[in-house]
Amino acid sequence: MSEKSYNELKKQNRRVHLANERTFLSWIRTSIGIMAFGFVVEKFGLFLEQLYYLTGKQINVNQGKHSTILGVFLISLGALMGLLAFVRYKKVERQIDTDTYKPSLILDLLLTITLLSVAIFLIIFLIHSL
Repeated sequence: MSEKSYNELKKQNRRVHLANERTFLSWIRTSIGIMAFGFVVEKFGLFLEQLYYLTGKQINVNQGKHSTILGVFLISLGALMGLLAFVRYKKVERQIDTDTYKPSLILDLLLTITLLSVAIFLIIFLIHSL
C-alpha cells in the first residue's frame, strides 16, 4: 500500500469516527431530553394536586400517581438510552476499525416504542381527566 493511499484511508477513517461520535452525542441529547420530560411530567402531577387543593375541587388521587409513575419511567428510560448509546458507540467504533460495520436498530426501535407508549398513555390520561 502506498503512503498516499494509506494517508487517504486514515483520513477517511477519521471522518467516519467523527460521524460516529456525532451520532453518539445526538443520542445523549435525546436521552437527556427524555429524562427532562420525565421530570416535568412528574412535577406536573404535583402542580395539579396543588391546583385542585387551591380551587377546592375534588382530586382524583390516581392522576398524581400516574404522572409520578410515567415520570419515573421516562427518567429511567432516558438513563437506559444513554447507557445503550455508549455501548452502541463503542461497538461501532470497533466495527469501523475492523471494517465490519453492521447497522443496529435497537436504539431506534426503543425510542419509537417509547414515543408510541407515552403518546398512548397521555391520550388515555387526558381522556380520563375530561
